[in-house]
Amino acid sequence: MLLELRVENYAVIDNVAVEFAAGLNLLTGETGAGKSILIDALALLLGDKASTDAIRHGTDKAVVSAVFEVDSPAIGAALEANGIDNEDGKVILRREIASGGKGRVFVNNQPATVAVLKQLAPHLAVIHAQNEAVLAFDGSSRLMLLDSFAGTDGAAVSSAFDNYSQIKHRIADLERDEHDRLRLLDLWSYQRKEIADARLQPNEDAKLEAEKRVLANSERVYGAAMAAYDTLYENQTSAAASIRTAARQIEELSRFDAEFRGAITELESARIMVEDIGQTLRDYANGIEASPERLVEVEDRLALLDRLKRKYGPKLEDVIALGEELERKLNEMENKDEVLRELHIELSKAAAKYLDAARGLSRQRYEAARKLEKLVESEINELAMKARFKVEVSGSDEEGSWSARGFDQVQYLISANPGEPLGPVEEIASGGELSRVMLALKTTIDAGQGRRAKGNGATAQLSPASAGARVGRQRTLVFDEIDTGIGGRAAEAVGRKLTQLARTKQVLCVTHLPQIAAFADQHYLIEKKESGGRTKTSVRLLDTQDRTREIARMISGAKLTDTSLKHAEQMLKAKG
Repeated sequence: MLLELRVENYAVIDNVAVEFAAGLNLLTGETGAGKSILIDALALLLGDKASTDAIRHGTDKAVVSAVFEVDSPAIGAALEANGIDNEDGKVILRREIASGGKGRVFVNNQPATVAVLKQLAPHLAVIHAQNEAVLAFDGSSRLMLLDSFAGTDGAAVSSAFDNYSQIKHRIADLERDEHDRLRLLDLWSYQRKEIADARLQPNEDAKLEAEKRVLANSERVYGAAMAAYDTLYENQTSAAASIRTAARQIEELSRFDAEFRGAITELESARIMVEDIGQTLRDYANGIEASPERLVEVEDRLALLDRLKRKYGPKLEDVIALGEELERKLNEMENKDEVLRELHIELSKAAAKYLDAARGLSRQRYEAARKLEKLVESEINELAMKARFKVEVSGSDEEGSWSARGFDQVQYLISANPGEPLGPVEEIASGGELSRVMLALKTTIDAGQGRRAKGNGATAQLSPASAGARVGRQRTLVFDEIDTGIGGRAAEAVGRKLTQLARTKQVLCVTHLPQIAAFADQHYLIEKKESGGRTKTSVRLLDTQDRTREIARMISGAKLTDTSLKHAEQMLKAKG
């Protein structure tokens, strides 16, 4: 869930901080006030391309930051994979765009890259604006939506495909033409010999580094060890001597008070421990040799290991593993015909296993597509579109169509007007229609996920409200100007759909329609004002009175009337 969005020196925004909450967050304001600029700023934090043209005139850089509340293992894994600390349920994103063209990215106040933002983005927020929706509605996204509804688990298909691909690559290595084969043999033989000649041992570099530190500081190490030995054991005032003296005194004392007899045993144990440590220190010191020759040997050996790690590492274990892999490859090359025969048998089995898993996944998708298209068509037709909707699953189980996600392709087809043929949503639908289709899809899929989770017992101990939150509130959904080209009853239907979606996900929506604005759980007004000769955009959360005035403005325009105010009050009461 997006908790806060802060924007500085971006387009017409000077400095704005907005705190969002759960449920339906609606943003309204006059045309050009900067509503979509906030959405664009959020998109930057999700990895969108930055432009220096967006930097506010007269400033050196624009800064966009956000705080998300998260509860997703996938985010934790992505942070860990990139060496970024996990901030106990929060992710803090910050992106700077400098006038010189260079920008910086921070995640949880640690330097990161735009690639990291793109890894995190699918788990944080999804933006459905008229242009972004078209661009994002690619083949992979279409398939992901259907799988989300079907609740399919593609792990078996992915694993089978990886196994098949690995075997196929091994066969390709062995079946290279003779020229390539001889070249590879020479390279592998050289690399194997170089690694084998080094006679590497696991963790050898760490042990040599420790020995090098001792050899390079032998005098200081010897002095410290012997000084500790003298203090503990050797000299007349050593710890061991002091303990023996104290023990004799306490033994005398115990003749008069039996309470101290236990202390004598404890002191004897302490004396033995001190003397053992002293003996260990003495033996260690006696074993230290100031050997320049050995130091040179160690340094030369470490230099060799470092060179091998740079070529084949980065870790010594990687070099050792590569040596073993090269040994296997060379053995395969020497027994090429036999190995190929065995590999082709393995490949046939791997292909059969992949097809079995992929065909099972495909059947699930076909079944889910029939259900999804009926549900989505019903949802769409409540949004004043009178459309036919179809989910078309196609694809061939021929090898050329195989992938880690199966061999299916998915198209979402729509006929937005009676009598018109079906066509791809992203080509046929207008911007506003596409946004509404995405709203219908999201609402339907989210409802399906909630039913499935409850059926699996995942929410058995939760109330309906908290169950919905646990199931679906993994990321924020943003709809920019979803109301294009609609009004009246259709607008109210869109508002109800947004409310339904906001029960389980945080929803941000930019709207121009009072019928939709009346459904808000939180209503924010975007205003553009002139101050000091500059235009500035501000954002404020509206209370009940201000909401009434803003909805009245949306009804009647800049000039408020008693009629529009009463109408606004009635709309809010009806939705309340």
